[in-house]
Amino acid sequence: MTIPLTWPQVLAWRLKRQFVDPAAGPDAVSVVRRLTGVQVQVASSAELAVAVRRARPRRGEIDEALWRDRTLVKTWTARGTLHLVPADELPAHAAVLGSFRHWEKGAWQRGHGVTAQETAALLDAVPEALAGRALTREELVEAVLAITGDAHLKEALASGWGALLKPLSFLGELCYGPPREGRVTFTRPRDHVPGWPAALPTAQEGGLTLLRSFLGAHGPATPETFDAWLYRGASRKAVLRGWFRDLAPELAEVEIEGRPMVVLAEHLDDLAATPPTEGVHLLPGFDQYILGAPRDLEPLLPAPARPKVSRAAGWISPVVVHRGRVAGVWEAKNGGIAVELFEDVPAAALAAAVERVRALLGR
Repeated sequence: MTIPLTWPQVLAWRLKRQFVDPAAGPDAVSVVRRLTGVQVQVASSAELAVAVRRARPRRGEIDEALWRDRTLVKTWTARGTLHLVPADELPAHAAVLGSFRHWEKGAWQRGHGVTAQETAALLDAVPEALAGRALTREELVEAVLAITGDAHLKEALASGWGALLKPLSFLGELCYGPPREGRVTFTRPRDHVPGWPAALPTAQEGGLTLLRSFLGAHGPATPETFDAWLYRGASRKAVLRGWFRDLAPELAEVEIEGRPMVVLAEHLDDLAATPPTEGVHLLPGFDQYILGAPRDLEPLLPAPARPKVSRAAGWISPVVVHRGRVAGVWEAKNGGIAVELFEDVPAAALAAAVERVRALLGR
Protein backbone atom coordinates (compact mmCIF):
# COMPACT_ATOMS: atom_id res chain seq x y z
CA MET A 1 0.00 0.00 0.00
CA THR A 2 1.30 3.44 -0.98
CA ILE A 3 1.38 5.91 1.92
CA PRO A 4 0.01 9.41 1.13
CA LEU A 5 2.07 12.32 2.47
CA THR A 6 2.10 16.11 2.27
CA TRP A 7 5.03 18.35 1.41
CA PRO A 8 4.94 20.11 4.82
CA GLN A 9 5.41 16.66 6.42
CA VAL A 10 8.26 15.75 4.08
CA LEU A 11 10.08 19.05 4.54
CA ALA A 12 9.75 18.81 8.32
CA TRP A 13 11.17 15.28 8.18
CA ARG A 14 14.09 16.39 6.01
CA LEU A 15 14.90 19.17 8.47
CA LYS A 16 14.89 16.62 11.28
CA ARG A 17 16.98 14.08 9.37
CA GLN A 18 19.46 16.78 8.36
CA PHE A 19 20.02 17.81 11.99
CA VAL A 20 18.46 21.24 11.47
CA ASP A 21 15.29 20.86 13.56
CA PRO A 22 16.47 20.09 16.18
CA ALA A 23 20.20 20.90 15.90
CA ALA A 24 21.23 17.40 16.93
CA GLY A 25 24.35 16.55 14.94
CA PRO A 26 26.72 14.65 17.27
CA ASP A 27 29.93 15.79 15.54
CA ALA A 28 31.17 17.30 12.28
CA VAL A 29 31.83 13.99 10.54
CA SER A 30 28.37 12.66 11.43
CA VAL A 31 26.77 15.80 9.99
CA VAL A 32 28.72 15.54 6.75
CA ARG A 33 27.90 11.84 6.52
CA ARG A 34 24.18 12.40 7.07
CA LEU A 35 24.07 15.10 4.38
CA THR A 36 25.94 12.92 1.82
CA GLY A 37 28.64 15.57 1.72
CA VAL A 38 28.82 19.33 2.30
CA GLN A 39 29.63 21.68 -0.55
CA VAL A 40 32.77 23.67 0.28
CA GLN A 41 33.56 26.15 -2.50
CA VAL A 42 32.97 28.77 0.18
CA ALA A 43 34.71 27.44 3.29
CA SER A 44 32.81 29.69 5.70
CA SER A 45 29.48 28.44 4.35
CA ALA A 46 30.54 24.82 4.84
CA GLU A 47 31.65 25.54 8.39
CA LEU A 48 28.34 27.24 9.16
CA ALA A 49 26.37 24.41 7.54
CA VAL A 50 27.92 22.04 10.07
CA ALA A 51 27.74 24.46 13.01
CA VAL A 52 24.01 25.21 12.68
CA ARG A 53 23.37 21.46 12.88
CA ARG A 54 25.26 21.06 16.16
CA ALA A 55 23.87 22.00 19.57
CA ARG A 56 27.41 22.81 20.76
CA PRO A 57 29.69 23.28 17.74
CA ARG A 58 33.39 23.39 18.39
CA ARG A 59 35.81 25.69 16.60
CA GLY A 60 38.33 23.88 14.40
CA GLU A 61 36.63 20.47 14.33
CA ILE A 62 36.41 20.38 10.53
CA ASP A 63 40.13 21.12 10.17
CA GLU A 64 40.90 18.44 12.76
CA ALA A 65 38.80 15.91 10.86
CA LEU A 66 40.45 16.89 7.56
CA TRP A 67 44.12 17.12 8.49
CA ARG A 68 44.65 15.43 11.87
CA ASP A 69 42.18 12.55 11.97
CA ARG A 70 41.68 12.33 8.18
CA THR A 71 38.09 11.25 8.69
CA LEU A 72 36.92 13.90 6.21
CA VAL A 73 38.28 14.52 2.72
CA LYS A 74 38.03 17.64 0.58
CA THR A 75 37.75 17.10 -3.15
CA TRP A 76 35.43 17.42 -6.18
CA THR A 77 32.42 15.08 -6.08
CA ALA A 78 28.69 15.63 -6.71
CA ARG A 79 27.91 17.86 -9.69
CA GLY A 80 31.63 18.46 -10.12
CA THR A 81 31.66 20.80 -7.12
CA LEU A 82 34.09 20.90 -4.22
CA HIS A 83 32.80 18.92 -1.23
CA LEU A 84 33.66 17.61 2.18
CA VAL A 85 32.87 13.89 2.31
CA PRO A 86 33.54 11.20 4.93
CA ALA A 87 36.87 9.57 4.08
CA ASP A 88 35.39 6.08 4.14
CA GLU A 89 32.67 7.08 1.63
CA LEU A 90 35.01 8.68 -0.91
CA PRO A 91 35.60 5.32 -2.68
CA ALA A 92 31.85 5.10 -3.41
CA HIS A 93 31.83 8.63 -4.87
CA ALA A 94 34.88 7.81 -7.01
CA ALA A 95 33.37 4.53 -8.20
CA VAL A 96 30.28 6.31 -9.49
CA LEU A 97 31.75 9.57 -10.80
CA GLY A 98 34.73 7.80 -12.35
CA SER A 99 32.35 5.70 -14.44
CA PHE A 100 30.96 8.77 -16.26
CA ARG A 101 34.24 9.40 -18.12
CA HIS A 102 32.95 12.54 -19.80
CA TRP A 103 36.54 13.80 -20.11
CA GLU A 104 37.01 11.24 -22.91
CA LYS A 105 34.54 13.11 -25.12
CA GLY A 106 35.85 15.43 -27.79
CA ALA A 107 33.54 18.24 -26.71
CA TRP A 108 34.99 18.22 -23.17
CA GLN A 109 38.57 18.16 -24.47
CA ARG A 110 37.98 20.97 -26.94
CA GLY A 111 36.22 23.03 -24.27
CA HIS A 112 39.26 22.75 -22.01
CA GLY A 113 41.90 23.22 -24.68
CA VAL A 114 43.49 19.76 -24.53
CA THR A 115 43.73 16.79 -26.87
CA ALA A 116 42.80 13.20 -26.16
CA GLN A 117 46.50 12.37 -25.89
CA GLU A 118 47.13 15.22 -23.44
CA THR A 119 44.15 14.17 -21.34
CA ALA A 120 45.45 10.61 -21.12
CA ALA A 121 48.94 11.89 -20.29
CA LEU A 122 47.55 14.07 -17.52
CA LEU A 123 45.61 11.16 -15.99
CA ASP A 124 48.84 9.17 -15.87
CA ALA A 125 51.19 11.95 -14.80
CA VAL A 126 49.32 13.46 -11.85
CA PRO A 127 49.15 10.26 -9.75
CA GLU A 128 52.82 9.64 -10.51
CA ALA A 129 53.72 13.19 -9.50
CA LEU A 130 51.76 12.96 -6.24
CA ALA A 131 52.93 9.50 -5.20
CA GLY A 132 53.73 9.62 -1.50
CA ARG A 133 53.65 13.41 -1.17
CA ALA A 134 51.52 16.55 -1.23
CA LEU A 135 52.29 19.30 -3.75
CA THR A 136 51.16 22.88 -4.16
CA ARG A 137 49.52 23.92 -7.40
CA GLU A 138 52.77 25.29 -8.78
CA GLU A 139 54.76 22.23 -7.72
CA LEU A 140 52.25 19.92 -9.35
CA VAL A 141 52.41 21.85 -12.62
CA GLU A 142 56.20 21.59 -12.67
CA ALA A 143 56.11 17.88 -11.78
CA VAL A 144 53.63 17.14 -14.57
CA LEU A 145 55.83 19.07 -17.02
CA ALA A 146 58.88 17.06 -15.90
CA ILE A 147 57.02 13.79 -16.47
CA THR A 148 55.29 14.63 -19.76
CA GLY A 149 57.59 17.24 -21.30
CA ASP A 150 54.41 18.91 -22.60
CA ALA A 151 54.64 22.68 -22.22
CA HIS A 152 51.11 23.14 -23.55
CA LEU A 153 49.76 20.85 -20.87
CA LYS A 154 51.54 23.01 -18.30
CA GLU A 155 49.82 26.06 -19.76
CA ALA A 156 46.40 24.36 -19.68
CA LEU A 157 46.88 23.27 -16.08
CA ALA A 158 47.92 26.71 -14.95
CA SER A 159 44.78 28.29 -16.42
CA GLY A 160 42.14 25.71 -15.60
CA TRP A 161 42.77 24.05 -12.28
CA GLY A 162 39.38 22.79 -11.27
CA ALA A 163 38.33 21.62 -14.70
CA LEU A 164 41.46 19.60 -15.51
CA LEU A 165 41.90 18.13 -12.05
CA LYS A 166 38.29 17.05 -11.54
CA PRO A 167 38.68 13.84 -13.58
CA LEU A 168 41.54 12.80 -11.25
CA SER A 169 39.27 13.42 -8.27
CA PHE A 170 36.44 11.45 -9.87
CA LEU A 171 38.80 8.52 -10.42
CA GLY A 172 39.91 8.56 -6.80
CA GLU A 173 43.42 9.72 -7.71
CA LEU A 174 43.45 13.22 -6.21
CA CYS A 175 42.20 15.11 -3.16
CA TYR A 176 43.24 18.15 -1.17
CA GLY A 177 46.21 17.71 1.13
CA PRO A 178 47.10 19.64 4.30
CA PRO A 179 47.62 23.38 3.66
CA ARG A 180 51.25 24.42 3.65
CA GLU A 181 51.94 27.95 4.90
CA GLY A 182 48.44 28.95 3.86
CA ARG A 183 48.73 27.41 0.39
CA VAL A 184 46.57 24.63 -1.01
CA THR A 185 48.19 21.26 -1.64
CA PHE A 186 47.04 18.15 -3.46
CA THR A 187 47.75 14.51 -2.73
CA ARG A 188 46.47 11.02 -3.52
CA PRO A 189 43.65 9.47 -1.44
CA ARG A 190 45.56 6.18 -1.32
CA ASP A 191 48.38 7.98 0.51
CA HIS A 192 46.18 10.32 2.56
CA VAL A 193 43.11 8.32 3.60
CA PRO A 194 43.54 5.63 6.26
CA GLY A 195 42.30 2.27 5.03
CA TRP A 196 42.01 3.28 1.38
CA PRO A 197 40.92 0.11 -0.48
CA ALA A 198 43.21 -1.77 -2.87
CA ALA A 199 40.44 -1.49 -5.46
CA LEU A 200 37.44 0.81 -5.72
CA PRO A 201 33.92 -0.61 -5.46
CA THR A 202 32.06 -1.22 -8.70
CA ALA A 203 29.94 1.62 -10.03
CA GLN A 204 26.87 -0.41 -9.07
CA GLU A 205 28.07 -0.86 -5.49
CA GLY A 206 28.99 2.81 -5.23
CA GLY A 207 25.65 3.86 -6.69
CA LEU A 208 23.73 1.87 -4.08
CA THR A 209 25.83 3.40 -1.27
CA LEU A 210 25.19 6.95 -2.47
CA LEU A 211 21.50 6.28 -3.12
CA ARG A 212 20.96 4.94 0.41
CA SER A 213 22.75 7.95 1.86
CA PHE A 214 20.84 10.42 -0.31
CA LEU A 215 17.45 8.96 0.57
CA GLY A 216 18.33 9.07 4.27
CA ALA A 217 18.62 12.86 4.20
CA HIS A 218 16.93 14.11 1.03
CA GLY A 219 14.21 11.53 0.49
CA PRO A 220 11.63 10.71 -0.59
CA ALA A 221 12.99 10.95 -4.12
CA THR A 222 12.70 9.77 -7.71
CA PRO A 223 15.49 8.56 -10.00
CA GLU A 224 15.42 11.98 -11.64
CA THR A 225 15.89 13.95 -8.43
CA PHE A 226 18.75 11.70 -7.32
CA ASP A 227 20.39 11.99 -10.75
CA ALA A 228 20.08 15.79 -10.76
CA TRP A 229 21.79 15.97 -7.36
CA LEU A 230 24.53 13.52 -8.37
CA TYR A 231 25.66 15.07 -11.64
CA ARG A 232 22.86 17.08 -13.22
CA GLY A 233 21.36 14.15 -15.11
CA ALA A 234 24.61 12.61 -16.39
CA SER A 235 23.86 9.02 -15.35
CA ARG A 236 22.89 6.56 -18.04
CA LYS A 237 19.20 5.84 -17.56
CA ALA A 238 19.67 2.07 -17.56
CA VAL A 239 22.32 2.35 -14.84
CA LEU A 240 20.16 4.71 -12.80
CA ARG A 241 17.16 2.40 -13.04
CA GLY A 242 19.42 -0.49 -12.05
CA TRP A 243 20.40 1.26 -8.80
CA PHE A 244 16.75 1.76 -7.85
CA ARG A 245 15.83 -1.76 -8.95
CA ASP A 246 18.58 -3.38 -6.89
CA LEU A 247 17.70 -1.27 -3.86
CA ALA A 248 13.96 -2.02 -4.23
CA PRO A 249 13.84 -4.56 -1.34
CA GLU A 250 14.95 -1.72 0.99
CA LEU A 251 12.50 0.86 -0.39
CA ALA A 252 8.89 1.83 0.28
CA GLU A 253 6.59 3.72 -2.07
CA VAL A 254 4.93 6.95 -0.99
CA GLU A 255 2.78 9.53 -2.73
CA ILE A 256 3.43 13.19 -2.00
CA GLU A 257 0.40 15.23 -2.99
CA GLY A 258 -0.18 12.96 -5.96
CA ARG A 259 3.47 12.41 -6.96
CA PRO A 260 4.94 8.90 -6.50
CA MET A 261 8.37 8.65 -4.85
CA VAL A 262 10.38 6.18 -2.79
CA VAL A 263 11.96 6.32 0.65
CA LEU A 264 14.00 3.84 2.65
CA ALA A 265 11.51 1.46 4.25
CA GLU A 266 13.23 1.80 7.61
CA HIS A 267 12.29 5.49 7.64
CA LEU A 268 8.67 5.16 6.51
CA ASP A 269 7.00 5.07 9.92
CA ASP A 270 8.98 8.04 11.20
CA LEU A 271 8.26 10.02 8.04
CA ALA A 272 4.53 9.26 8.15
CA ALA A 273 4.37 10.26 11.84
CA THR A 274 6.24 13.57 11.39
CA PRO A 275 3.96 16.61 11.70
CA PRO A 276 4.59 19.87 9.84
CA THR A 277 6.98 22.22 11.60
CA GLU A 278 6.55 25.86 12.56
CA GLY A 279 10.30 26.32 13.10
CA VAL A 280 12.38 29.20 11.74
CA HIS A 281 15.99 28.57 10.73
CA LEU A 282 18.80 30.47 9.01
CA LEU A 283 20.86 28.25 6.71
CA PRO A 284 24.08 29.31 4.96
CA GLY A 285 24.77 29.67 1.28
CA PHE A 286 25.12 26.41 -0.67
CA ASP A 287 23.28 24.50 2.05
CA GLN A 288 22.48 20.86 1.37
CA TYR A 289 18.84 21.38 2.36
CA ILE A 290 18.52 23.46 -0.82
CA LEU A 291 21.06 21.63 -3.00
CA GLY A 292 19.51 18.20 -2.36
CA ALA A 293 16.16 19.24 -3.85
CA PRO A 294 15.10 20.23 -7.37
CA ARG A 295 15.17 23.97 -8.01
CA ASP A 296 11.55 23.84 -9.22
CA LEU A 297 10.19 22.25 -6.03
CA GLU A 298 7.56 24.89 -5.36
CA PRO A 299 6.69 23.76 -1.81
CA LEU A 300 10.34 24.32 -0.83
CA LEU A 301 11.35 27.23 -3.06
CA PRO A 302 8.44 29.38 -4.27
CA ALA A 303 8.88 30.61 -7.83
CA PRO A 304 9.07 34.34 -6.92
CA ALA A 305 11.96 33.57 -4.52
CA ARG A 306 14.10 31.57 -6.95
CA PRO A 307 15.99 34.50 -8.52
CA LYS A 308 17.04 35.62 -5.03
CA VAL A 309 18.18 32.14 -3.99
CA SER A 310 19.59 30.51 -7.13
CA ARG A 311 21.67 33.30 -8.61
CA ALA A 312 24.17 33.86 -11.41
CA ALA A 313 27.30 31.67 -11.71
CA GLY A 314 25.73 28.92 -9.59
CA TRP A 315 25.58 31.02 -6.41
CA ILE A 316 23.10 29.75 -3.81
CA SER A 317 22.16 32.41 -1.25
CA PRO A 318 21.83 31.93 2.51
CA VAL A 319 18.14 31.36 3.25
CA VAL A 320 15.52 31.86 5.94
CA VAL A 321 13.41 28.72 6.29
CA HIS A 322 9.95 28.78 7.90
CA ARG A 323 7.65 25.76 7.96
CA GLY A 324 10.24 23.96 5.88
CA ARG A 325 10.05 26.39 2.94
CA VAL A 326 12.25 29.28 1.92
CA ALA A 327 10.70 32.45 3.32
CA GLY A 328 13.62 34.82 2.74
CA VAL A 329 17.34 35.32 2.26
CA TRP A 330 19.97 36.84 4.54
CA GLU A 331 23.54 38.08 4.54
CA ALA A 332 26.15 38.96 7.13
CA LYS A 333 26.61 42.71 6.97
CA ASN A 334 28.50 45.21 9.14
CA GLY A 335 28.80 42.81 12.03
CA GLY A 336 25.10 41.93 11.94
CA ILE A 337 22.66 39.97 9.81
CA ALA A 338 20.44 41.64 7.20
CA VAL A 339 17.27 39.69 6.36
CA GLU A 340 15.04 40.05 3.31
CA LEU A 341 11.74 38.22 3.75
CA PHE A 342 9.37 37.03 1.02
CA GLU A 343 6.71 35.78 3.43
CA ASP A 344 5.56 36.56 6.96
CA VAL A 345 7.73 34.90 9.61
CA PRO A 346 7.08 34.94 13.39
CA ALA A 347 9.17 37.81 14.75
CA ALA A 348 10.33 36.14 17.96
CA ALA A 349 11.38 32.91 16.25
CA LEU A 350 13.19 34.84 13.54
CA ALA A 351 15.03 36.96 16.12
CA ALA A 352 16.17 33.82 17.93
CA ALA A 353 17.39 32.22 14.70
CA VAL A 354 19.24 35.42 13.72
CA GLU A 355 20.89 35.67 17.13
CA ARG A 356 22.03 32.05 16.99
CA VAL A 357 23.68 32.44 13.59
CA ARG A 358 25.16 35.81 14.57
CA ALA A 359 26.79 34.12 17.56
CA LEU A 360 28.09 31.28 15.38
CA LEU A 361 29.58 33.76 12.91
CA GLY A 362 31.16 35.65 15.78
CA ARG A 363 33.10 32.54 16.73
